[in-house]
Amino acid sequence: MFLLYCPHCEEHREEEEFHASGQAHLARPTDPDNCTDVEWGEFLYFRKNPKGLHRELWHHSAGCRKYFNVLRNTASYEIIGSYKVGDWLDAPGEKKS
Repeated sequence: MFLLYCPHCEEHREEEEFHASGQAHLARPTDPDNCTDVEWGEFLYFRKNPKGLHRELWHHSAGCRKYFNVLRNTASYEIIGSYKVGDWLDAPGEKKS
């Protein structure tokens, strides 16, 4: 078990209070009515699952019930930080594009 920091509640809580909701920073198709079945299926079902740094969307389901993002190393379970949806957290050593 690990502790997650909720940027809304501004405190660390046990992992059991949260629900992981998948990859963060996904852009919804601009015109979903005109997407092909393949494009829509890729948006709905295909996600990155990297070994290493990954940005994830989490839900504080047993607390404030708000969503936020977590930057986490999936290989070591190290949590680099958490931040509100719409914000961005730079990873150590990450190259900006």
